[in-house]
Amino acid sequence: MRCVRVGRRYGLRGDWILRDLDLELRPGSLVRFRGANGTGKSTLLRMLAGIDAPTEGRVEDRPRRVAYVPERFPGALPLTALGYLVHLGRIHGLGRARARTEALAWLERFGAASHARTRVRELSKGTAQKVAVAQALLAAPGLLVLDEAWTGLDEAARGELDRAVAERVAAGATVAFVDHDPRRLAGAVDAAYEVAGLGLRAVDHRPAEPDSGPRVRIVAAGPPGAVLPPALPGAPLVVPEGDGTTALTVAAVHSDGVLRTLLAAQPPWHVESVAPAAAPAVREHPPADRARLPEPARAPERNQA
Repeated sequence: MRCVRVGRRYGLRGDWILRDLDLELRPGSLVRFRGANGTGKSTLLRMLAGIDAPTEGRVEDRPRRVAYVPERFPGALPLTALGYLVHLGRIHGLGRARARTEALAWLERFGAASHARTRVRELSKGTAQKVAVAQALLAAPGLLVLDEAWTGLDEAARGELDRAVAERVAAGATVAFVDHDPRRLAGAVDAAYEVAGLGLRAVDHRPAEPDSGPRVRIVAAGPPGAVLPPALPGAPLVVPEGDGTTALTVAAVHSDGVLRTLLAAQPPWHVESVAPAAAPAVREHPPADRARLPEPARAPERNQA
């Protein structure tokens, strides 16, 4: 998808908030936007999603299925959570039965299944935000746009959204997001831009290499022939072990994200052990080479209980 000389006016005087933006978002990429309040981040995301049209320029090759999650979900809806999700699924082209199945699965995943038959206007802000995230994911969009979508979610739901983002990127979708937490999906971002002065500038998206601080060593085994999921949080050092397992050393702040990604992979990886690393590790493989690491050997057969 490409933005060609895109600009947008706003207000009664028609002042420019963004102008002459040229941007390409590649399939299978995670793109972060940042900037001070009022610089136009939300305006840009809404144009990417097709909710707002640019005043000038054009957006080309937008995927057929696009989903958008705002920071504030419009809660004054007469539908139940399940009814709303099924309705949105139908709009995305899903049959009623599949839309219902996907809606229930996402509500369960985000811990909101007990509110399936609650009217949206009666939901708490946090639960309503879970419904907003579920509607964006149930139809497997080719472009997922998240504008502070983690706001209002509890810790477990934020982790699920992190994991869902990794899954969409792995499936070849483009994910564009804004979040106030600079650690959000750190190490997984493919490109980052700062919105300022009516335009965009590319910024370094790579996490700083820690010189010290706690690190965690995770030992895991994948199914026969499996490769590690892409975009692992924190860009861990990956070392295939001789017994068929793989050791991943990562900053402690990213260890939970790595574990969630491994366990949510399809098929999931089996975590053998998690322990503090003896010392900060020197990266032997840059993040871009993770997908080309040797495939783990077949894990030893385990006795079934």
